[in-house]
Amino acid sequence: MRRVIFNQKGGVGKSTITCNLAAISAMEGKRTLVIDLDIQGNATHYLLGQKEADADKTIANFFKGCLSLGLFGGKGANLEDVIHETPFPNLFVLPSHPEQEALQSRLESRYKIFKLKEELDKLEDFDEIYIDTPPVLNFYSQSALIAADKCLIPFDCDTFAREALYTLMQTLTEVKSDHNANLEIEGIIVNQFQAQANLPRQLVEELIAEGLPVLNSKLSPSVKVRESHTVSQPLVHYLPNHKVTNEFRELHIEIHE
Repeated sequence: MRRVIFNQKGGVGKSTITCNLAAISAMEGKRTLVIDLDIQGNATHYLLGQKEADADKTIANFFKGCLSLGLFGGKGANLEDVIHETPFPNLFVLPSHPEQEALQSRLESRYKIFKLKEELDKLEDFDEIYIDTPPVLNFYSQSALIAADKCLIPFDCDTFAREALYTLMQTLTEVKSDHNANLEIEGIIVNQFQAQANLPRQLVEELIAEGLPVLNSKLSPSVKVRESHTVSQPLVHYLPNHKVTNEFRELHIEIHE
């Protein structure tokens, strides 16, 4: 199963959600891969910490291989060669790299938008794949949406986030129509949810009333999430009994039902 976590609005928790869901899958014994397509590299740092990814083993190196395919004897790309083990059993990461930004226009001009899907179709070693994306519809996020089976949408209970959500739903409809007929919008993940506050409750109720696929599981705000970023340990390892850790477990169960 390949899931992409995507929203065109930044700061909604994409990397946090990606890594914590992946860590739970791995802890359950599933070989799990996180693909970090965001040049900020938050998912990479969350899972690898201060350990530097080998410069020749990143997603940028994979895409450079796509560009060299058949050129001057170039062999092309192989995803298996750029995957890193993390400190956590069954959990692997394909790191991002800032060089991705410079590669983007060349990849677009040579229409390499399907390369990630093609390579993932060949990759049989993993039970679960989670793809973290940049907060913009660009070559990398489109590649992820084309490669994925399902899409999870983080939503952070903000009026601006609600307006962005409508645009996002239209974007996903177009990607599904034009490039990936099998893409399923698995659900909207309500993040930073304060159950006692009126505005978050009202926003969520309105989204549900409009028929949008809001998931039942919601994620609360907590400083412990930021602490887990600092120590580079997903919550299931850092604080296995914390309230937010259990909320992630509930979310994981819901999307796997």
